[in-house]
Order: sequence, then structure tokens, then C-alpha cells
Amino acid sequence: MPNICPAATLGTSYKEISRYCHETGKPVFVTDEGRGDLAVMSMENYEKISDRFELYSLLMQGLDDVREGRTYDYKEAMRIAKEQAGLI
Repeated sequence: MPNICPAATLGTSYKEISRYCHETGKPVFVTDEGRGDLAVMSMENYEKISDRFELYSLLMQGLDDVREGRTYDYKEAMRIAKEQAGLI
């Protein structure tokens, strides 16, 4: 069940909301005049989610490369990697 609070309580309940977000890892949904407006979460949880989306994006790019035939065999991939690392 999501934790929901009206915007008017943000100022008076900040520490309580912060503690909840940090302890549970879950967001608090803030309403404004009865309508959903914001999701508040800890910075740590936000960074985890953001990093996960970045990883998913890179994985999708890799899958697209495989689907489109943009691949190298092992020896060629290692040669390119070594060249880019300045080892060749």
C-alpha cells in the first residue's frame, strides 16, 4: 500500500517522511488538492533506480547491436579493446 500525504503536511512532517523513505526504501506520494503531484524518495534509492535504468539502457543497446549484426568475434573484440586501452 503506498504512503500518501497531502502537500500541506510536507513542511510539518518532513523528518517523519524522510525517516520513512530511508527506513523502508519506499517513496511517499504527495498530493496537491487531492490529485497526485510528486513522489518523494531518499537520494540513495533514487540513485539506485537511476543506475538501474542506465544499466537497462546499455543492455538494450547491446541487444540491439546483436540483433542488427553489429558484433565481433572474440579475437577481433580483444584486439579492439587492447588497442583502445593503449596496450597495442
